[in-house]
Amino acid sequence: MNNLNVALLFTRVYFGLAFAYHGYNKCFGPSGLKGTAGWFASLGLKWPHWQARVAATTEISCGILLAVGLATPFAAGGMIATMIVAIVLTHWKVGFFIFKKGEGWEYCASIAVTALAIATIGAGKYSIDHLLHKDVQNWTGLLIALVLGIGGALFQLAVSREKS
Repeated sequence: MNNLNVALLFTRVYFGLAFAYHGYNKCFGPSGLKGTAGWFASLGLKWPHWQARVAATTEISCGILLAVGLATPFAAGGMIATMIVAIVLTHWKVGFFIFKKGEGWEYCASIAVTALAIATIGAGKYSIDHLLHKDVQNWTGLLIALVLGIGGALFQLAVSREKS
């Protein structure tokens, strides 16, 4: 048994399912999509109801894909994009540390960096990508995740924020 593959499995499953649960919470948490949309509106987003659905769908789908190791660099790119948007819209102004009032960007950056690392290493032996002989890794995985992550975040921020 290769320790790297076991470590990748544990990391993918934990971060993927935790990310998916964030999306689930946006839909079915105490405030549901209505509460998420209200929060997004307070952040100055143009289409908060639509964006709440997109954010929840992205978190659920990318989280599950990462957990099972399917289309891993694409899932990682979605996670990175989501975390960059969260950092820009809410966490950057607070500072680095998560324990600060308003929560800093430390946690979001940790998720993004973990997703990027997984995309770079590849999903590993215990993944659907490996089973299908489609385990993208190294520079290719890193570039796919970075381009989708940064590009997706920049696109979302450019088109969805109300003009100041």
